[in-house]
Amino acid sequence: MAAIKIIINTFILIVSSILGFAFGNLYSKRAKSLLDLQYCIRVLESEIINGSFPLPQALENVSIKGKGGMSRIFKRIKEDLISEKREDIYESFLLQKDLLKDRFALKDEDIEVFLYLGKVLGKSSRRDQEENFKFIKSQLENLHLEAEAERMKNTKLYRTLGFLIGLGLVIILI
Repeated sequence: MAAIKIIINTFILIVSSILGFAFGNLYSKRAKSLLDLQYCIRVLESEIINGSFPLPQALENVSIKGKGGMSRIFKRIKEDLISEKREDIYESFLLQKDLLKDRFALKDEDIEVFLYLGKVLGKSSRRDQEENFKFIKSQLENLHLEAEAERMKNTKLYRTLGFLIGLGLVIILI
């Protein structure tokens, strides 16, 4: 009987700790996703402004040169843009909204900056494009700094909280 109690208590402690780590990692995931998005935006800016590539080719190049899973978003946008023969790239960007939220743990404010890129991309002069990229990069930098601050605070909090809740349950059951 005592061995079963020890096994159950150990199981509770392990599961609660794993849940704490899982919740804590959501904050790390958002910060990394924003960093990867920043890199992809820089690559896209370079492809459009310096390389003078057409938009579908620039998006393809970002999917090749970009970092992490975020680069695949640009491939999906390019494929949607071509296969659906869309006139407005914003619609292709809008289709990625749920994926950004679910897979990359981005918040609505992060996604709004991404969607703003879709609204302005390819709709103005080169100089205006440069200004838009500059604005988007500064917004993403601010969001990344905010995400890093949240990560520093909340990751440790949730990990500790998961363990302590498990420990509390074990104490109650003893």
